Amino acid sequence: MAIHERTLIRPPITRPDAAAPAAPKRPALRAFGPNWYATVMGTAILASAGEALPVDVPGLRGACTVVWALSAVLLVAVLTARAGHWRHHRDQARAHLLDPAVAPFLGCLPMALLSVGGATMVAGTPVLGERAALVVDVVLYSAGSLLGLVVAVTVPYLMVVRHRIEAGSAAPAWLLPLVPPLVSASVGPLLIQKLPAGQGREALLLGCYAMFGLTVLATLAVLPLVLARLLHHGPLPLALTPTLFLVLGPLGQSTTAVNQLADVAPGTVGAPYASGLGALAVLYGVPVMGFALLWLALSVALTVRAARNGMGFAMTWWGFTFPVGTCVTGAAGLARHTGLHAFGWLAEALFVCLVAAWAVAGTRTVRGLLGGTLLAPPVRPAAVRTA
Repeated sequence: MAIHERTLIRPPITRPDAAAPAAPKRPALRAFGPNWYATVMGTAILASAGEALPVDVPGLRGACTVVWALSAVLLVAVLTARAGHWRHHRDQARAHLLDPAVAPFLGCLPMALLSVGGATMVAGTPVLGERAALVVDVVLYSAGSLLGLVVAVTVPYLMVVRHRIEAGSAAPAWLLPLVPPLVSASVGPLLIQKLPAGQGREALLLGCYAMFGLTVLATLAVLPLVLARLLHHGPLPLALTPTLFLVLGPLGQSTTAVNQLADVAPGTVGAPYASGLGALAVLYGVPVMGFALLWLALSVALTVRAARNGMGFAMTWWGFTFPVGTCVTGAAGLARHTGLHAFGWLAEALFVCLVAAWAVAGTRTVRGLLGGTLLAPPVRPAAVRTA
């Protein structure tokens, strides 16, 4: 009897072992999803947007270089963490591909590569030098563009074949896998101007226009579904309300793209086409920027409503950064091609909003990481999607 009692008592004695403190690390890495690339995107666009402003603010260029360096560090950190996620939690990584609420965020990876590559050219050159910055951009642009095209096909394919999409569940996040080619079209002109005149330069220019058309036409197909979901089913759940700003991404990025491409068209294509592409930058960009401001006002109103109803911090808050940053670069491009000061003022006002959003999202993210709340196992997306 005594022996039997000792065997019952021994398990509680051995319960606290040396390996216990390390246990939370794996669940934390298991919860590290592709949405974390949004921190890289939101930081890199801050550097690019600051460089694009049509105003010379003392200290702004240096600040943009610091922010670019931070975005590069974040990119390496998130890539390392995601590699560890695939190595140690391959089942969860594969499950992300089959989850209609998570799979669209795979588009954040190529956009993170592309945005850091573009920021390297405009803000990192003073540190790296022109040649090294060009090499970094070529590597990141090539990888990001190829991966972006793969994601733009793979995620919609999975949505059609493997995912089970509920009626009325269209979400702004559906745009994420479609936007990377448009980011390629926006960053491509930085490399086009480095190429010698000839077939290669013209091919890259027209390739960027093809990627521009890919995303714009796909956005025209998805955006009505998102708007219909809002009209027929009401506001998004509180935690997903910031994703409304994702719609600004293709709007601002496409405006940025046509203006950037128009800058490098002369000397790349013939004079009639170059002048036509310059006119396209204004004829397309002005109406789209008008719609972007309309959507921005609607998104702000719904976000204020959600905040009053108790919306707490989530990683979706990074949706306030990159999409707004694309509107900054888009407005700056229109200011450059139209000569209107109003577009310059718009770019500056949006940049102030971008800085505030980035500061708030960054601070809350650091606080959540230190507190462990952001690395806790996530709530099942299916429960969120039914609202």
